[in-house]
Amino acid sequence: MLPPPAYPTARPRRLRLTPALRAMVRETHLRPEDFIYPLFVRHGEGVRQPIPSMPGQFQLSMDTLVEEAQRAWDLGIRAVILFGIPAHKDPLGSENVDPHGVVPQAIAALKRVLPDLVVISDICMCEYTDHGHCGVINAPETAGFNPQLPEGYVLNDPTLDYISRAAVVHVQAGADMVAPSGMMDGMVAAIRSALDAAGFEHIPIMSYAAKYASALYGPFRDAAESPPAFGDRSQYQMDPSNAREALREVQLDIVEGADIIMVKPASFYLDILARLKEQTTLPLAAYQVSGEYAMIKAAAANGWIDETRVMLESLLSIKRAGADLILTYFAVQAAALL
Repeated sequence: MLPPPAYPTARPRRLRLTPALRAMVRETHLRPEDFIYPLFVRHGEGVRQPIPSMPGQFQLSMDTLVEEAQRAWDLGIRAVILFGIPAHKDPLGSENVDPHGVVPQAIAALKRVLPDLVVISDICMCEYTDHGHCGVINAPETAGFNPQLPEGYVLNDPTLDYISRAAVVHVQAGADMVAPSGMMDGMVAAIRSALDAAGFEHIPIMSYAAKYASALYGPFRDAAESPPAFGDRSQYQMDPSNAREALREVQLDIVEGADIIMVKPASFYLDILARLKEQTTLPLAAYQVSGEYAMIKAAAANGWIDETRVMLESLLSIKRAGADLILTYFAVQAAALL
């Protein structure tokens, strides 16, 4: 191997002189196809209800959801992920497993108009439960109550039963993929078994394999109307201090049959993305969460940053760190520029 040329022969700036030169040697590229667009759907008609903590994002009824998905499709975005706001919440999140629930109806509506759109259903229970937690809570009135565990603890295996049922219901409605986000132990294996038993061996699972107990989810909880009624989610989401634990969680989900691995949030966990990129050949997704979106929007609204440049730079950083797919509320805004 030839030794590198000695200074002053080496001049990296030679390849930065013009836009064409910079484009020619650019290492990381964003495409609309890289984005998965998160959308919030609720019952009603003609609803396009702004989410105050997420400027530019809305709770949508079925008809306006289809319009927004069409807009995304026309810009080259090929996938959306749905979050439902049910008509009624209860301790077990019953609408999540109801074939006539808000998300199954929304899936069917989208597939009628956009059959080639990849419709992903997030099947976590937090949007559907009156307590706002991601599973069945340990309470005396709950089937499976365990007096050895604290009241309010999220019961792992009863939760697996619910999210497995939800996965089948949403796929029967036409979902192309399911995405469990509750961080329950064994969730991928349980869902894979339920889908296979129902004849849906071909349906992939995108697992929120490394989901951290982050402070960046606040605006999402406004959007999905799902703040925890008590406590927080640290008993099942990951400690932000831990990196090796993420590698273990991901390996377990791979063994259980995950098809795509996700890291959430994205920007504060680029080290996790980079390490996983070196350790798995599965497609790797990252979720640029509501707080990441809101911070950029708020700083831009105050004139402190250039919104477009910071938005694109943030997305490039996620892609550069190793993400093959990016879930982002900026999907339409960014795609319009690419």
